[in-house]
Amino acid sequence: MQSFLEIYDLASGTSRTILTQDGVIEAPNWDPSGQTLLINGGGKLYRVPLDAPRLVPVPTGSAEKLNNDHGISPDGKQIVISNHRGRGSEIFLLPAEGGEPTPISPDSPSWWHGWSPDGKMLAYVAARGDKKVIDVYTMALDGSPEKRLTMGEGHCDGPDFSADGTRIYYNCDRDGHAQIWVMKADGSDQRKLFADEYVNWFPHPSPDGKTVLYLAYPTGTTGHPANLHVALCLTDTEGQNRRRILEFTGGQGTINVPNWSPDGTQFAYVRYQPD
Repeated sequence: MQSFLEIYDLASGTSRTILTQDGVIEAPNWDPSGQTLLINGGGKLYRVPLDAPRLVPVPTGSAEKLNNDHGISPDGKQIVISNHRGRGSEIFLLPAEGGEPTPISPDSPSWWHGWSPDGKMLAYVAARGDKKVIDVYTMALDGSPEKRLTMGEGHCDGPDFSADGTRIYYNCDRDGHAQIWVMKADGSDQRKLFADEYVNWFPHPSPDGKTVLYLAYPTGTTGHPANLHVALCLTDTEGQNRRRILEFTGGQGTINVPNWSPDGTQFAYVRYQPD
């Protein structure tokens, strides 16, 4: 397997390859400084400096089984990770330069996906109770209890905040296959953004508040597997003017987490070439 870390420029409509890596690397974030990307691979976390692209390990202490749900705080001072230990995936915080992580999720399994623009709130998905249904939750970083926003109507995943923090975009299969949904940040006014025949995942609103990027799987896909013919698509924030801008082999690991450049002119993603 080869992984290609790439950046798409909206103005020119072109992509450039930043790093080619043997094996699997996944889920690029863009640092608020605009100078580096954050990715994971093999349960480890890495930075990729854009002026000299290479994998630079980020120390994560006792967290040694990271999945690809990680991100950087809006002020660039902290990293959030999802790490597997005995009870399943849990959410941790650590300093941006790396260090020993602090667990913050109240239970497991929990997988991080979004950070509010003001830095005060996390959006994530979790399974609670005996049924283990995956739902969207939020948690304030002031220590207040988590809040469940979806109620087991289907598999809901990939929550990410709008640029102004008032809405959360997510994907859910509550009435069939996975589509893109939106709700207010408190969980009210949940509605489907649009409907089509594709299986749509991981919506990421742009920093300028005008556009949502998402991943489209082929019709009939179950879950969010790797190594399928997928498309990256753009829509406006109300689900209109949709267009497929890239098609390649990808899926799991391509855009699992927020991936826009700070100025909203570019986004990072990973495509794959199986052996």
